[in-house]
Amino acid sequence: MALEDAKTQVDQAFTRESLRGNSFENAFGGATSFLRRRYTKDLSGVDIAVTGVPFDQAVTNRPGTRLGPRAIREASSLQPYDPPYGWPFDVMTDCSIVDYGDLAFDYGHVAQFPDTLTAHIRGILDAGAASVVLGGDHYISFPILKAYAEKYGPLSLLHFDAHSDTWPDDDFTRIDHGTMFYKAVKSGIVDPARSVQVGIRTTNPDTLGVHTIDAREVHEKGPQAAVAKIKDILGDAPTYLTFDIDALDPAFAPGTGTPVWGGLTSAQAAIMLRDLAGINIKGGDVVEVSPPFDTTGATAIAGAHVATEILCLLGWNLRHG
Repeated sequence: MALEDAKTQVDQAFTRESLRGNSFENAFGGATSFLRRRYTKDLSGVDIAVTGVPFDQAVTNRPGTRLGPRAIREASSLQPYDPPYGWPFDVMTDCSIVDYGDLAFDYGHVAQFPDTLTAHIRGILDAGAASVVLGGDHYISFPILKAYAEKYGPLSLLHFDAHSDTWPDDDFTRIDHGTMFYKAVKSGIVDPARSVQVGIRTTNPDTLGVHTIDAREVHEKGPQAAVAKIKDILGDAPTYLTFDIDALDPAFAPGTGTPVWGGLTSAQAAIMLRDLAGINIKGGDVVEVSPPFDTTGATAIAGAHVATEILCLLGWNLRHG
């Protein structure tokens, strides 16, 4: 830690001059942007924009994920001193990353929310940046995917979760965090043959052709084998990575709306995310962090680490592209 910098740095979310580099202000003070990146709506020269979507009106059980973006940002204040562990580069120094703030929407007009979110992400992509989204419940991935499909065509989906979220729902006006990937496949924006779900441990007899690596397979064969299988499925297809924090076992991430036992460990997730370097990732999100049920803050910490690993996956391709 650069102690001399720590004596003078504060509120780097507003005062940092460069979009690159580490921050050393005290973890317990200051404005909590994600990784102390600059808060800005100016995307000129930006590689990656982190943005929050504080929406949880699609949940089927416990609410609270509307508070997730704020909690993840606060948890991330532990991380900006050093390069992310295990990567041969420092994404915070090598890439231009900003905190684009949260999506603005009218909570009283829920039906307008999906198009509002799609337009928000479209604006980021049109500016030439990739997005890393802090949720929010998992429904948000569907409007985000629409914006990505407009730019890249049908996408491969790399989906970490306890649930497949492909339960049938042919009413495309319904806003539900358990059916949005059914709609994504049916609407043609996700290619099931090149998509894979990891950590699944709930029953769904029809996954619409999406490949599954359930939690037991990861436990029995190991995370390295899972990564090899994931890479074989994805190939070089443009990929969107979505990480529902309930992919982790409740022992590691209790603060979520629909916890399921038998899940991934945080160590397994860390190995997989690191070893996925080289996939053709275009953007990603971490969702379903619910602070009211996160009494120790462990879930928000996990969410901040997942989001940072997604930044690294994007940064890897920027360096090697």
